[in-house]
Formats: sequence, structure tokens, C-alpha cells
Amino acid sequence: MKITLAAFVVLFFALRAEPLLGGGGAGAEPEPVLDSGGGKLRAGRSCYIQPVPIPPSGGLEVASIRRKCPLDVITVQEDPSLPSLFIPINSKKGVIPVSTDLNIVFSDETDTGCPHSNVWRLDDYDNSTGQWFVTTGGVVGHPGRQTVRNWFKIEKYEESYKLVYCPSVCSTCKVQCKDIGTYLDSQGYEHLALSDVPYKIQFLCPA
Repeated sequence: MKITLAAFVVLFFALRAEPLLGGGGAGAEPEPVLDSGGGKLRAGRSCYIQPVPIPPSGGLEVASIRRKCPLDVITVQEDPSLPSLFIPINSKKGVIPVSTDLNIVFSDETDTGCPHSNVWRLDDYDNSTGQWFVTTGGVVGHPGRQTVRNWFKIEKYEESYKLVYCPSVCSTCKVQCKDIGTYLDSQGYEHLALSDVPYKIQFLCPA
């Protein structure tokens, strides 16, 4: 009887574990983010975030619209746009996988004229517009409560990608999870902001 019961227990747990062994199980490695040329997006490499479908030119910039500093992240329809670096929470990972917490930094060569950093962060709620804007002035690394506004994710979206604010760097923090989309203000500037409609993007990484 003991042998039969033991065999049943082994079989039970084997059957429960079986789906996890497949390629699509919970233990599967997340797929890497690919750039527009099909290469893997790598940590610390300078790339341009471009809208999809691709206009003749354009991408992302910073501008002093709501205040002098820190600057807001906006879309532009002309060049030059600003390149970005992606720094995952696990700094040892050379390749950026989807769904991982990461910092986004406009390249160090960017001179914004502000004392704040070029690290993206989610700003405080803007009462005048009812928006949560993406701005600059964040810090790289140091995951936790104090930096929870500085972390974003890249998720697969249709045949391309989207940016998401849904940090998992603080287990005790109450955060909202939402796509990064755009908001057109009264002056005609298109800001990055939390939205129900994602800003569909690709990554252009010059050789």
C-alpha cells in the first residue's frame, strides 16, 4: 500500500510539473527585444525610439513646455531626435528581454541645458491636464520605493513594441500599470504620457 501511495504522489507532481518543462511554460526565458534590423537590443547601446508606422523622420526629444526644468519627453516629426540607452535592472544581462524593468536614458552626449539627469521618470499627476507625463530627472539603478517612478518596460505589441509603466521593483509599493502613449497639448506638442492607447515603436540602432 505504501509503495502504491508513493507512486501516486510521484505521478501527481510529475503531471503538475509537466507544463513547466515546455518552451511556453512559466519558467521559459522571456524573448529578447529586437531592433529594426532584427538584432537583439543590448544594454547600454545607443538607439533611436521611432514611431510605427515610420514617418520620413522623427522620434523623441525633450522640451521645456510646462516648466523650465526638468524637461518633458515629447515626440518630434523631424530630425535630429535623441538616442536612448536602455539599462535593465539586472546589469549583468547584455541583451534586453521583454517585460523586464529598465531605466531609459537619453544619451550622455545630450546637452539639455538643465541640471537634472536625462533619465526618464514618471512625473507627478498634472491637475491642469489630468495626465501623468513622462519627464526627465530620474536616477539609474537603486530599485525600490524611492526610484519606483524611474522604471519602465518594453512589451511586444502587434508586430512591434510599446513602452509600459508597470514597475515590479518595489513589492510594497502600490503602482498603476498602464501603457505609454501620447497626449497632444493646447500648444500642439505631443507628450509621452500614461494612456489607454500605446505609442507603437521600434528601435533603430546605428552600427
